[in-house]
Amino acid sequence: MNPEQILFFLFGAVSLIGAIAVISFRHPIYSALSLIVTFFAQAGLFVLLGAHFVAAVQVIVYAGAIMVLFLFVIMLLNLGTLSAKGAISGKLKGFAIILGILLAVEGVYIAMKAPKPSDPTVASAETATEAVNTTTYNIGELLFSDYLLPFEVTSLILLAALIGVIVLVKRETQEEN
Repeated sequence: MNPEQILFFLFGAVSLIGAIAVISFRHPIYSALSLIVTFFAQAGLFVLLGAHFVAAVQVIVYAGAIMVLFLFVIMLLNLGTLSAKGAISGKLKGFAIILGILLAVEGVYIAMKAPKPSDPTVASAETATEAVNTTTYNIGELLFSDYLLPFEVTSLILLAALIGVIVLVKRETQEEN
């Protein structure tokens, strides 16, 4: 195996372990810190794909600004250990299942439509890097064509983190009443 493959498996393993840790920890601060590790591992995967701009945005915006905001909210609300019981009511559980199925279908659809590496219409890494450096239009075009799947996965991770923070805040408010 070459060094690029080793790094790919390393970043992929760290990303998977971090994602599992996000949902496994009972303490919200540990979960948020695990999400930061996951974001950094995904940034490493973006670098391996030649999407240096997306990797930089991943680190600066997601792992930096948004996660600091989440950690600040968690610490400000002084949220302690969560109990899994009663976190999601019966009505919301059905909605969550339907939403999960829809997101899985979207992921499969995007994965099927993603360009294959052997496809001659897909630009090489050097061509993609040159296009990224030219204009904002080209960045947007690459982001929503060749790199749509990683972009969508990142947005889903952020959505899950945001929903988690909302559930934590709502749970705290209900206990006070």
